[in-house]
Amino acid sequence: MKEPFQRSEKKTMNSREEQKNKWDHRFLELVQLVASWSKDPSTKTGAVIVDSDRRVVSVGYNGLAKGVYDNRERYADRDVKYKMIVHCERNAIIFAHRDLAGCTLYTYPFMSCAPCAGMVIQSGITRCVAPRNENPRWIEDFEISKQMFEEAGVALSLLEFSSLGGTSWSAGDLNNANFGVASNET
Repeated sequence: MKEPFQRSEKKTMNSREEQKNKWDHRFLELVQLVASWSKDPSTKTGAVIVDSDRRVVSVGYNGLAKGVYDNRERYADRDVKYKMIVHCERNAIIFAHRDLAGCTLYTYPFMSCAPCAGMVIQSGITRCVAPRNENPRWIEDFEISKQMFEEAGVALSLLEFSSLGGTSWSAGDLNNANFGVASNET
């Protein structure tokens, strides 16, 4: 006969996992909103950094550096855009202005690229959560990021995620999403 303590311990573990999953989805919804603030009309990315008490430490989205003029022409020229844009993870890490050891990073609509993975590791973040995304354009980079996270001991959770309002997104939709933010806003 099983002792009641064993059952309640298992129930507690399931409850903890359910709580973690619930908070992961809440923060993915928040990071989706943050991503919508980007002026990049083709790929809007967001990052939210959270401490161990589930307090938001910092947020960031992809965009041009502070004071750099952003216009449609720069975003339309992929080569120029890639050289000038600051990724969401980098913005969130820079704006945190504190030690990020033990924090969790949430990104949307996909996990960190390899250069950002290096910055995430160096910042002390120990867990990353992102929607699962199989976009062929980024698969090779994602594999490098996964390897880096694994070697550095950073936990990576790639979750099935539906956008706010319950709409499911395909990889192509995520890269072509327009969240209603005009690219000429200042």
